[in-house]
Amino acid sequence: MGTKKQEEKSKKLWIKVLAVGLCVVVAAMMVISAMGSSWISSLAVVKPGDVAVVDYTLNDAHGNPLVTTDAQVYKQALGSGSNILYSKQLTVTANQSAASSVYPVQVYSEGTGWSTQFALFANEYDAISNGIVGMRVNGQKTIPLTESKPMTQVWTAEQLEAHSVNFTALRVGSVLALGVSSNPEAAYSNSTSDYYMRLGEITNKTADDITLDFSYPSVDVTVTSLNKASS
Repeated sequence: MGTKKQEEKSKKLWIKVLAVGLCVVVAAMMVISAMGSSWISSLAVVKPGDVAVVDYTLNDAHGNPLVTTDAQVYKQALGSGSNILYSKQLTVTANQSAASSVYPVQVYSEGTGWSTQFALFANEYDAISNGIVGMRVNGQKTIPLTESKPMTQVWTAEQLEAHSVNFTALRVGSVLALGVSSNPEAAYSNSTSDYYMRLGEITNKTADDITLDFSYPSVDVTVTSLNKASS
């Protein structure tokens, strides 16, 4: 009798264990079902040809943000008196080079609203396009723009005053917004060309001119969504 009761007790215990295990499996299936397919996307790795939506922040040589899709970073920079642009997200095809020398991005500024386009240079776009390969959705990465050699221009006091810029008020370290074009000959010919905003840092100032550097050493990126390339 003792052995029979022990077997029945052991059988009931196994039934309880199986029942609990079944409940756990059902609960897990319900959670996965509620998540939809987003959990699958979060596991996917960016491969060449995939199209990714990217949040980004371009930083100057001191690590200060100049252009960002992060609303909090934008507000903090404005609050500290810094010059910064708020940008739309980038839609990037992984491991694919830019089609032209300038990749225009819609940006917002306090003075012009959303009416301005920022000039992301081809080498910067290409660095992002190559750098996101291997990342996952919500993954974050700082991509060095190592190919960004100093892009300097010298502007005389007369040139700046002609553009309504107060030369006397300018200081080394100040950020200045100027227009750039994908057509370098536009300024010397009668042809029309689109101009895009670019932020440059004043790296040197003399009594007669300033030197502006338009290069950015790094960009922080986050992949927010991913469309896999058709195989």
